[in-house]
Amino acid sequence: MTNQKIHFRTPVGYFKWLFNQLKGWPIQNYMLWFFAFGFQLALLIENKITTVTAITFIGTLLGTLCVLAINATKAINGWLGLISAACFIYAGWSAKNYLSIFEQLAYIATLDLPVILAVNSWNDDTKNHLRKFGGKEWLVAIVGTLLVYVVSGYLIGHLTNDPRPWIDAISFSISLTAGVMCFMRYNNQFYWWLASGIFQLILWGVTYAQGDATLAMAVNSLIYVANDILAFTVSPWFNRGRRHDGLQEI
Repeated sequence: MTNQKIHFRTPVGYFKWLFNQLKGWPIQNYMLWFFAFGFQLALLIENKITTVTAITFIGTLLGTLCVLAINATKAINGWLGLISAACFIYAGWSAKNYLSIFEQLAYIATLDLPVILAVNSWNDDTKNHLRKFGGKEWLVAIVGTLLVYVVSGYLIGHLTNDPRPWIDAISFSISLTAGVMCFMRYNNQFYWWLASGIFQLILWGVTYAQGDATLAMAVNSLIYVANDILAFTVSPWFNRGRRHDGLQEI
């Protein structure tokens, strides 16, 4: 497929185009989102509805749509990520998981804003210009992740009252690396997203167990893990999904 510049004559045309980005996904993506919606809705109405639980509910639904849109290489992920990031920043602040706030800010800088600014071409550019990791890239990513982990864990533990600095730090460092890899369009990012989802699940599971957050954030992390596993089979980021979509293998 060749790149095509799309000109939006009116704001209505732009939003109509964005809405159309929700179409044409693999059926598995829709099934996962509706599962997430039902699960999160049950958690919301089962407990007392507060500002934190309501904002977290909105963030988890939009966040799930965002990662599924990335999976499907659809440019609407920029706006979905930006709005869900605002919700997660509030949830992170309420739970004192301060590095999760910086994690969301990093996503805004490396994922959301670049996609929003390049919305005219992001879909095709991403599908047709993916990159694959080599040995050098793996080394840089691993060393960089470890350095961010040590520095961020030490600083957040000494400068704030974060009760889980090292769990917060490992989640942050892996997620930051994954965001940079996505920005640079490396398909191997999903290995890092998978690790990120696992450590976010641990972080928010521990946070919930300690009474500092709702169960919704832990469930959201579990949904993210499911999306990452799904991506290996149906997403254009990998050859199995590319063959299904008639795209050139990488």
